[in-house]
Amino acid sequence: MATEDDVRRLALALPETGEKTMYGTPAFYVRGKWFARMREEPDVLAVPVPSEEEKLELTAARPGAFFTTPHFDAYAAVLVRLPEVDEEELGELLTDAWRLRAPKRLVAAFDA
Repeated sequence: MATEDDVRRLALALPETGEKTMYGTPAFYVRGKWFARMREEPDVLAVPVPSEEEKLELTAARPGAFFTTPHFDAYAAVLVRLPEVDEEELGELLTDAWRLRAPKRLVAAFDA
């Protein structure tokens, strides 16, 4: 069971990340681009994914953990119920989201 504290610790451990608010909730950024945001609902995280197809695959495979709302229609982002994922899976989700938003050179340096 992951928590908001886990999100903060894992997100801020990635290179060149920072935290500030977005729509009144904590959000995490890499070089000015958001890659994770806590939602207004308790224990719900929004993260970008590579495509809407991947979002649909996640929500179909594990609807208890991953979902979407009409606000995210036509947008490649998925909502995550933190109590339904463990810390390892959360770390993978955050790292993947960070990779989508970080500059290519920063990702290359991270992978080196």
